[in-house]
Amino acid sequence: MGFSVSGATAIILLAGILAFGIAFTAATNSFEVVSDAQDDRADRLLDQQSSDIEITAVRFNETEDLTAVDIENNGVPELAIPGTDLVVDGRLQTDEIVETNVDGDTETDLWLPGETLTVEVEATEAPDRVKVTAETGVADLEVIDNG
Repeated sequence: MGFSVSGATAIILLAGILAFGIAFTAATNSFEVVSDAQDDRADRLLDQQSSDIEITAVRFNETEDLTAVDIENNGVPELAIPGTDLVVDGRLQTDEIVETNVDGDTETDLWLPGETLTVEVEATEAPDRVKVTAETGVADLEVIDNG
């Protein structure tokens, strides 16, 4: 056996170790990404299961137009106000929202457990249904008797 066979064997062995190192690193990184995603999913599911909101008041003006909705956070997690949607008669209210406040505080974006979020809207003519959906996916629906 000459030097060329020993050299070729060393090069192949070195290439195998290098390839294993690259493959191991990629597999480890992939496993960590999947594991982190599963943890995030479990956290979101826990937040969803421990969330609860309730429409406590739907307010109208003297001509029976909707002006504001009060929603209480009865769950455990804090909720983000920008992640909360108001739907009136099947129409998402985005441009119609005049102001939001949590127990009178108009500067906050968080809605903590036990607090009441008030969403003031431009007067909406005598709606039949008002629905509020939080960022966790939980919702409450208020059916209004206009009869």
